[in-house]
Amino acid sequence: MSIEAKLLSANFDRIIPDSLEDYKRFGGYNGLKKAMNMRPEQIIEEIKLSKLMGRGGAAYPTGIKWEQAHEVKKFPKYVVCNADEGEPGTLKDKYVMDKDPYKLIEGMTIAAYLLGAREGYIYVRGEYKKSQEILRGAIKNAVNANYLGENILGSDFSFDLEVISGAGAYVCGENSALVESSEGRAGRPRMKPPFIKISGFRGMPTLLNNVETFASVPVIMDIGGEEYASYGTDYSGGTKLITLSGNVVNKGVFEVPFGITLREIIYELGEGIANGRKLKMIQMGGSSGACFSEELLDTPLCYKTAKAKGLSLGSGAILVIDDSNCVVDFAKCITEFFLHESCGKCTPCREGNRQLAKILDKFAKGKASKKDYVSIDRISNAMTNGSFCGLGQTAATALTTSLKFFKEEFDAHIYGRCLTDCCSMSEGEE
Repeated sequence: MSIEAKLLSANFDRIIPDSLEDYKRFGGYNGLKKAMNMRPEQIIEEIKLSKLMGRGGAAYPTGIKWEQAHEVKKFPKYVVCNADEGEPGTLKDKYVMDKDPYKLIEGMTIAAYLLGAREGYIYVRGEYKKSQEILRGAIKNAVNANYLGENILGSDFSFDLEVISGAGAYVCGENSALVESSEGRAGRPRMKPPFIKISGFRGMPTLLNNVETFASVPVIMDIGGEEYASYGTDYSGGTKLITLSGNVVNKGVFEVPFGITLREIIYELGEGIANGRKLKMIQMGGSSGACFSEELLDTPLCYKTAKAKGLSLGSGAILVIDDSNCVVDFAKCITEFFLHESCGKCTPCREGNRQLAKILDKFAKGKASKKDYVSIDRISNAMTNGSFCGLGQTAATALTTSLKFFKEEFDAHIYGRCLTDCCSMSEGEE
């Protein structure tokens, strides 16, 4: 199996990002042209054959999602892209927007054609100013060339696309919070149902997908769903953009086929652990993802296999942590991040993160006791089962999985010791 498989990333660094001629020279808009000669049902079937799962983290089958959106007989419909990318350690969507923006635009245009939507919006993370500029330039060029706007390619299909700058909040990665923010309100999640496919942007049916999901569709339409699926596993079709960071030699964004193992990603793509250190821990899926030890390194990259082992691919972030790092300090840092990013709408998330942060501060200072484990278990369960949205439901994942694999480090802190030499409790500072 090839370590990398460049389908979505084929144009990265070989085209001028906002050059429409460059994009077309390498097959750009072939997917849209094919789609516009197909019935919506045929497009949906091709996406189903591809086994494309939502690349934003939820991994919902894209073909089924588009079919459900198509079946809603209420207009106008809207196509919205989640380009908020607030997950720490994740840069894949930025790479698509910065290096091949037309692929995203083309994917959204195909979705609009299928749905009969006339308007679309790309909600881009507020800090991604460069990405916003590139997208706006590409949209302008696409309109001038009749790939967007009125009567696209001489047809009766019209579609306008606009970039919205995000509000700088992690919670706006949640689809209904993103819609709220897009409408000018505070980015807080909505009560569901109704789901946004029925009542989303401006109270109308809305199809909302991640950048990587939309950008994969032109590839699927061009090469065919079956060929795209063949790059992956029986359950997870195609390829995945991953962001490899942390204590590895070769950091970056890579496109890999599903089925590749974490060991191959870290030791072949990543070229191993930096500075001659040993691997201690991996976190997969961003700050809301699980932390685990090297015993799971041979887990294949596959939604089904990962889930069976209690893991989630999430946004595709893979953070490598070496043996110079303290697990307690790491868990404390993650918890403080979620405390800061909680929108405060629901009590389990708002207060749960606050209490977990206090407990971890006690561990960090050597003032915790074994009774605090009971509190962590009780609070994390309340957050997972009672929080209003995915932020609170997954905020304690890093802590609870760290405890599962590295409880001895937490135990050591209870007795005033740290098993690494990096934090304030190390022997050199006692």
